[in-house]
Amino acid sequence: MATQSFGLGSLGRTARASLASKIKAVAQRSTGHRRRAALIEQHRLHFDLMCKAMDDPALTAVLDTYDTEIPLEKQRQFLFANVLYINALFFHRIGAWTRPELFGHLRILCQNPVFREYWEATRPHRKSLPRDSEEAILGSLMDDLVRDLTDSDADEWWVVGSPPEESP
Repeated sequence: MATQSFGLGSLGRTARASLASKIKAVAQRSTGHRRRAALIEQHRLHFDLMCKAMDDPALTAVLDTYDTEIPLEKQRQFLFANVLYINALFFHRIGAWTRPELFGHLRILCQNPVFREYWEATRPHRKSLPRDSEEAILGSLMDDLVRDLTDSDADEWWVVGSPPEESP
């Protein structure tokens, strides 16, 4: 008597492979959600700490890591400039802004002389970043932007600098 095969073995393998693929996709999505939640929590914590430091001169002194003497009021302005910069990076990191959109927002921040002073005062801080890290790459982009804006005679500051390509 001949045995008939209806291809159930191959269907089972296909179903298992499909199920494994779906489980992997759900796990990756879950990992992405956890990473995004961790970024959001870290951003909140950074903001809370900076607000405390801006409100309390004793705490502001803890963050005084500048190479030169900076008056307390200026340090508090620098802390706020840092909050604005980190907020822009956060929007980029969570996918709310593309790299060219981030560049546009950073270009606006660079119009402020206090922000540019903050950026210069924190130059030594960025030297410790790994060169291939996203933060170092974006810091270099900012350095170029500040230099281009400083060197530019154009009244149309919004066209100064070359927006970066979208990150891979």
